Amino acid sequence: MTTTADRHPEHQYLDLMRHIWEHGDERMDRTGVGTRSVFGTMLRFDLGGDRVPLLTTKRVYWKAAAKEMLWFLTGDTNIRSLLEQGVTIWSDWPLARYRKASGEDVSQKEFEARIVADDAFAANWGDLGPVYGKQWVDWPTYEYGPDGNYRQGPGINQVAQVVESLKTNPGSRRHIIEGWNVAELGRMALPPCHKTYQFHVTGEGAEARLNCLLYQRSCDVALGLPFNLFGAALLARMIAAQAGLAPGELVWSGGDTHLYLNHTELVEAQLQREPDGEPKLVLKRVPTTIFDYRFDDFEVVDYEPQGVLRAPVAV
Repeated sequence: MTTTADRHPEHQYLDLMRHIWEHGDERMDRTGVGTRSVFGTMLRFDLGGDRVPLLTTKRVYWKAAAKEMLWFLTGDTNIRSLLEQGVTIWSDWPLARYRKASGEDVSQKEFEARIVADDAFAANWGDLGPVYGKQWVDWPTYEYGPDGNYRQGPGINQVAQVVESLKTNPGSRRHIIEGWNVAELGRMALPPCHKTYQFHVTGEGAEARLNCLLYQRSCDVALGLPFNLFGAALLARMIAAQAGLAPGELVWSGGDTHLYLNHTELVEAQLQREPDGEPKLVLKRVPTTIFDYRFDDFEVVDYEPQGVLRAPVAV
């Protein structure tokens, strides 16, 4: 008899997908596409032994997710540097804004090429507003100046603070990276979905392990969640290495957890597949700071996924 402990950890994801598809509340959403949605969900993955929650029932482009995470850590909010690396996952939102403003029915490839080639065009149309990275490493503060006027103060680097607090006060309940800056949501191309990361240390000395909980307010399970799981695992691994801790557990929690109605073919195909294998994420070095990682520092091994499954992005 197969026990819960014997089941492949990816079955959690497939079970969630099946539950949403069969029992989710069908409703219209911001994009106009429509979803089936459930509220309040949780998945748990052991990151010990270099394990990583990288789906095997379809190919997940982990390289793009890793480059995106490194981009967040720079604080950059313009898609140009991502496009220069061949990462196009953020193009839909500024492209939609440009088409609406200009009336020009430009293709995505043409738009991306102009972002890369034209400094002024990139500055005008490639910036996403104060999204993830800006909040993570440069959360704005405000203060009264010597002239009595209110002005912007020095930004807060939440990521650096968390790494330092894990080293100096591991038992704290305040190891948090927050992206939901209410005052700036209106300036963001897309308010943060994976909005809150909290870290927790268990054990002491050589047995100390770093756990990470990601709360995601809104989750596209078919397209977004596979990226989010890998990205959160990568961030947790980098922070653990910087703090001198072993990786522990990744706990993912979803608020509005949904599947889009136009993802039928992907969902039905993926639910027919069985997970197999145990991918590993290897960090090949520990740089001086978490902001000094390079893409070449990461290696995924033993990853032999089944075929690609595609579906349209709802913007």
